[in-house]
Amino acid sequence: MLPELLGDIVRRVESSDGRWPLRKSVVSCACVCRRWREVTTGVVRPPTETGKITFPASLKQPGPRDLPIQCFIRRNKKNSTFYLYLSLTQTLMDKGKFLLAAQRFRHGAHVEYIISLDADDLSQGSNAYVGKLRSDFFGTKFKIYDSRPPPGGAKASTSRPSRRFASNQISPQVPAGNFVINRVSYKFNLLKTRGPRRMLCTLQCPPMVNSQEEPHKMPSADTSASDARTVVLKNKAPRWHENLQCWCLNFHGRVTVASVKNFQLVASSDARNRAGGADDDGDEPVLLQFGKVGDDMFTMDYREPLSAFQAFAICLTSFGTKFACE
Repeated sequence: MLPELLGDIVRRVESSDGRWPLRKSVVSCACVCRRWREVTTGVVRPPTETGKITFPASLKQPGPRDLPIQCFIRRNKKNSTFYLYLSLTQTLMDKGKFLLAAQRFRHGAHVEYIISLDADDLSQGSNAYVGKLRSDFFGTKFKIYDSRPPPGGAKASTSRPSRRFASNQISPQVPAGNFVINRVSYKFNLLKTRGPRRMLCTLQCPPMVNSQEEPHKMPSADTSASDARTVVLKNKAPRWHENLQCWCLNFHGRVTVASVKNFQLVASSDARNRAGGADDDGDEPVLLQFGKVGDDMFTMDYREPLSAFQAFAICLTSFGTKFACE
C-alpha cells in the first residue's frame, strides 16, 4: 500500500475514534505490522497536544497544559492493590479504561509500591513493570523510580540487577532498571497545629520541545543534566470555612468526601512565574488533584508537566499513616 494512502487511512481512523473504547481501532492499526506501527505513531499526537492517552508510552508523557486528564483510582484493601483508570465520561460512575496497577509490599522498615501495566502481574521482574515507589521508615519521604533512564543521565539503583524489557510496550531496547525521577516529602507537624498535610514534590522533567518544529521528538536517555528541568510542586493551601468549621479546597465537584488524603498540587512561586503565572480566574493553576469520592474510590486529575505514571505514584504516597504529619 502506498505510504500516502496508508497515512490517510490512519488519520481518518484517528480522527473518528477520539475516545475509548472506540480508540482501540487506532491501537489495532499499530498492531498490524511494523510499517503500520511507524505510520500510526507518526500520526497520533502526544497527550500534551491532544489530551488523549492512546499507547502505553503515553503514560510517561506529560499531560495537556490547559485542561487536565481525568482519571480515578480504585483501592482493594484485601490485597493492598490500587488500579488507575482513565475516566470515559464526566460522571464518577463509568467503568473507565485501565491504565496502571500498583501493589503495596513491606520490605523490613520500608514500604514499596510496584507499578505495572498488567493488573494481574505485579512483580518487579515482570515485562509489564514500569516503576516503583519507596518510602522511608516514617512513611513521610518517598522516592519514585522509573524503569527508564530519566533526562540528566541518573544512575540506576543497585538494589536490583538491571534487565531489559522483552516487550515493546514502553521503550524497546532501552536498559531497564530503577532510576529516581521524583521525590515526595511530607512535613512534620510536631505541634499538632490544625490543618491538612503539607507536602513537597520535586520532579525531573524532560526539556521543553517546540511542538510546531518537532512535534514527535522525545528526549533521549543521554539528555544532559543541563537540558533537563527540575520542577518543585507544593500542596495548595486550603482556606478555613467558618460555617463548616473545616479546611476547604475547591475541587470543582471532582471530590465529594472529606479526607486527610485529599490534596491539590501547584507549582512553587519561582516555577509559576517562569510558566506564566495563574489561571484566568487569578488563582493558582492546579497541576494535580487527588480526592476521595467513596470508601475505596478516588479521583486523580493531572496535567503538564506530570505524566500519568508520575501522578499515580504521587497519589499513592497519600495512602497510609503519616506519623506526626497530621
